[in-house]
Amino acid sequence: MIMEYINEALAQARYEIIEDEKPYYGEVSDLPGVYATGKTLDECRKNLAEVIDGWLIIHLRRGMQIPPINGIIIEEIIPVEVHARA
Repeated sequence: MIMEYINEALAQARYEIIEDEKPYYGEVSDLPGVYATGKTLDECRKNLAEVIDGWLIIHLRRGMQIPPINGIIIEEIIPVEVHARA
């Protein structure tokens, strides 16, 4: 589910060329603060995927809401206690 969410977010990303040593810039407007740069478009997409992954981890750990992307929903993960058998 998480990879599906990341892939859909990447499909909705907007890319542009900026004046910088890493001229490729990408962002996902539905995910506030999610952006990345790269020397190539492929590097930018890879970096953007890593940023989305980190963004998701932070939001899940803090119990923050994650907006659906194209019908894909990631809900709060509830910890499960595991008891060791003797």
